[in-house]
Amino acid sequence: MKYVKGRLDESILVCVYYGKNGERLIRRGHKLATLLDCPLYVLTVDAKPLDAFDAEKSGYIEQWKQLTEELEVEEFIVKDNEKRPIHKVITEIAMDFNITQIIVGQSAQSRWEEITKGSFLNVLLKEVPFVDFHIVSVKRPSEDELIDVFEKGVRAYLVEEGEHFKVAFICPKVVSLEGIFFKEIGTDFDNGIFKFAYDAKMHEVNITEGLVTDPEKIPLACRPVNE
Repeated sequence: MKYVKGRLDESILVCVYYGKNGERLIRRGHKLATLLDCPLYVLTVDAKPLDAFDAEKSGYIEQWKQLTEELEVEEFIVKDNEKRPIHKVITEIAMDFNITQIIVGQSAQSRWEEITKGSFLNVLLKEVPFVDFHIVSVKRPSEDELIDVFEKGVRAYLVEEGEHFKVAFICPKVVSLEGIFFKEIGTDFDNGIFKFAYDAKMHEVNITEGLVTDPEKIPLACRPVNE
């Protein structure tokens, strides 16, 4: 969604990776954009395709999407399946959206930490000399914050059976919806979440004992239809 800003000679880009500090950086960018009354953009980059993100990464993407909508950010940009160097992506976005200021976080847990290295920063300054950089110090996550809630995701399928959708782990012969299942740690049942990509967006449904508990979240257009 586009929002009308009073000042268009300035525009801010916030670069976030995965972790709780992403929200802090976005809010920092929003505060500056509000003071300048200018457009704000948020960018995240990953070498993996969107449908291969684990539960944690997908969760952060969804949280940031909701936050950017709440703060009326001009655009939340997700560059997935990206094989180019990070500085190339940042440079492209900066030029495409006429960015004048970039905010990044310095954290030992983030790929963005390389932004603080002189060589990397020099490359960006040469490629986008018109941009001012703000490097924000962020805290390391605590041990409790690093505890996983879900096991590693596995390929799975949703099969419609009567009025229900059931998760299967062997490709069924009937029409099905393919995605990734993340099982909750500490359960003997197929409890967890199922994530799948549709229309360039990630979708998520909850699974309890192998069945989808919120089928209304499955877009009608991508539901498996069996004759």
